[in-house]
Amino acid sequence: MDNQKSVMFSAALIGGAGAGILSGIPFVNCLCCLWIIGGAMLAAYLLAKDSPVVLTAGDGAIVGVFTGIVAVVVQAIISFLFRPVNREFIRRMMERFAEYAEEMPPGFEDLFEGGSTQASVPAFLIGILVSAIVFSALGALGGIIGISLFGKKFLPGKTEGVIDVPKDTGDSQP
Repeated sequence: MDNQKSVMFSAALIGGAGAGILSGIPFVNCLCCLWIIGGAMLAAYLLAKDSPVVLTAGDGAIVGVFTGIVAVVVQAIISFLFRPVNREFIRRMMERFAEYAEEMPPGFEDLFEGGSTQASVPAFLIGILVSAIVFSALGALGGIIGISLFGKKFLPGKTEGVIDVPKDTGDSQP
């Protein structure tokens, strides 16, 4: 059982790291929900690949939740690293928008000059909390899907619960 926990943890680290990186890169992150579900499916595949026991949907959900939590941490780090790029992109986009707009709201120019683009610590923590909830739910969904696709249905050699239906050979006698 302890070996299964380490395999589950390493699978969640691999799937979560991949999903977190893809969710943190600008323009690639528009498919954020898909990356989390895919990362959890990858973690479920890695878990099922080496598992000697039949895994349940609950196992997939657990590895998916862990994958989502790892993805939140990785995504927060990657997003923090890309913050200057995102800020510059938004500033340029708003300048282009201001060229074509007839009247801009008062104080629009000051929006990017001061610290208004700086995220506060409470806003950052609330964002991480919301992301953790959403990523965990999506990860659980991806883990359940992954186990249903990649998990073993029954162990070879064990026929408990398996019904053997004889083939109809066509030699039926009345």
